[in-house]
Amino acid sequence: MTRTGMAATFVGPNQPFVMKKYPVVPPGPDQVLVQVTMGTICRSDVSSWEGKRYNPTPSILGHEIIGVIEDLGDGVGLDLQGQELRVGDRITWTEFFYCGKCHYCSVLDTPQKCLNIQKYGHIPSDQEPHFLGGFADYCYILPHTGIVRIPNNLSDQEATPIMCGVPTMVSVIESVSVGIDDTVVIQGLGLLGLYGIALARDKKAHTVIAIDSVKARLDMAEIFGADQVFDANKMSAADLVAAVRDACPPDGADVIIEVCGDPAVIPQGIDMLRAGGRYAITGTVSPNATVKLDANRILSRMVTLTGVHNYHPKHLVEALNFVNQNQSKYPLKQLVDAQYPLQNLDIAFNDMSERQVIRAAIVPDK
Repeated sequence: MTRTGMAATFVGPNQPFVMKKYPVVPPGPDQVLVQVTMGTICRSDVSSWEGKRYNPTPSILGHEIIGVIEDLGDGVGLDLQGQELRVGDRITWTEFFYCGKCHYCSVLDTPQKCLNIQKYGHIPSDQEPHFLGGFADYCYILPHTGIVRIPNNLSDQEATPIMCGVPTMVSVIESVSVGIDDTVVIQGLGLLGLYGIALARDKKAHTVIAIDSVKARLDMAEIFGADQVFDANKMSAADLVAAVRDACPPDGADVIIEVCGDPAVIPQGIDMLRAGGRYAITGTVSPNATVKLDANRILSRMVTLTGVHNYHPKHLVEALNFVNQNQSKYPLKQLVDAQYPLQNLDIAFNDMSERQVIRAAIVPDK
């Protein structure tokens, strides 16, 4: 008799998740079967749930996952750090798998833009192997996925965001070349923004300024090392721009990083920059996020605009190393600040949507 596992199935925007059993079968060649121990809700998951971005139905959402290897298919070799994978290993992996053959994979070394890319949490669950998202008892890892082993000293709460949020910010910090003496402004203080503060500090940024509208997040930003915080709810857009520019002498910030998901902040951020400044758009993941920009200002101020989406597998390793090395320096565990059983996934998504929590963790029944 084929055994089964439970999944909270996404059946459409703003619809209750449907608890459904799927068959659990041995992994195929180069596949790994993982028993999920925790999945966390990313803001892009919330956008799918709210209907702001397309996700196939039915599907199993979730692309920040940690679990234990239950079975290995033939041909599975080493993880990204050259370590042999074994049954019982605690692991996470890249949020996507790629073809390894297209121009982006084989020539440009940007597999995160693979022409045939597929992302965990974005694949129909009515086709085998069914379990390809985090909010379930199991998840299969398919070929051309980068895997890393998680050291035992890291808790699930510290380790789960390593699959998406942390390596994304590692990629962002690299893309806008944050370095010594830079003044960096973070627009949005969810998990990505708070990690952005820590990563900018790691790169020896001179000043880090944080912007949000939730007091608890502004308080957390100071714990993570922000020099100044600004509550966007307490001043007009013009006053906020002026305040940030005053805090970044002589002529504005070197780097602005958008991780709030609101395209309306992008023109404000550009106005906060010095001439020659760099701006990263990272949180605006929903389609049709249009905004009006003054092209002449971008030209005359020599502003560099960079979009950052997904990350290179090397950034997964860098993210793991950063978390492991800074576990005692920052309250990383507190960023996953609420935990829900799988059957309460609707409640968790609602809490995330209303910004009541920074990162909600989903734990399957044992």
